[in-house]
Amino acid sequence: MKKLIALFAVTTLASTTAMAGIALSGAASVSYSDEGDDASDLSSAATLTIAGTAGATTVTGVYSMEGASLATDSLSMSTTVGPLTIVADMHDEDSSETAGSAVDSDGDGELGDGTGDAIADIADSDDTGVVVSLSVPVGDATIATNADGDVTISGTFSGVTISYAVDDDEFTGSASIAGMDVSITNDGGDTSWSIGTTVSGVALTLDSDNDISATFGLAGNTMTVSHVGDRAEVAATATHYSTAAADAYTTVAISRSLTSGATLAATYDTSDSSLTLKASVSF
Repeated sequence: MKKLIALFAVTTLASTTAMAGIALSGAASVSYSDEGDDASDLSSAATLTIAGTAGATTVTGVYSMEGASLATDSLSMSTTVGPLTIVADMHDEDSSETAGSAVDSDGDGELGDGTGDAIADIADSDDTGVVVSLSVPVGDATIATNADGDVTISGTFSGVTISYAVDDDEFTGSASIAGMDVSITNDGGDTSWSIGTTVSGVALTLDSDNDISATFGLAGNTMTVSHVGDRAEVAATATHYSTAAADAYTTVAISRSLTSGATLAATYDTSDSSLTLKASVSF
């Protein structure tokens, strides 16, 4: 009998130790939208994240909980060996595209009607792989690089946090200065930027696309007002039809966290005059 009790104790201890390295988290939501002038819509989504850690190695899987079984969204493994960080993407996502319509129904002389769809079917490609990066401190800065030749230099100098990254034809620089977060990216000669700061409890963001957002507290709620600037037409490429220009629009969202653990949100969108009600929870 004592042997059975001891065996049970060892088994319980082993199980507890194994579970200690596993973390479960997830999120679920249900949304109702009146869709403006169109028919109303009810949708839901749920995801589950499983992370297992042993020493410096972590395996993380993200799954959609829809239908009769779990669907894998992503699966990766990461580990560190001294200054090296190794990340393996083990899930091959479906990157195929089905050809869109070649009809010019709006009479603008361009096929595809500005949908941005693929001109011809695009086969799925294998996007799994392994990325190895090296990070080495040099004075007050840290220099990191990977197998693709991308280089990142980051550090804090005189209270200013700066990061500079460059690859084949793109560089990104960011800095935190006097309460302002500034980021600048140049991709093949095309420069974009964003600025974020907080003024009197209001979190503000502004970017080079004329997008502006403000988030602040309102009578126990959180209110976010966002303006998305208009977008110019994107010209057709060898593989895709052009993407039509888009008008500017504004959204106003009010959310409130409940004592039950859920969050309720209401969002009004001027692009289609729609109101969306959403209940969500994270665990």
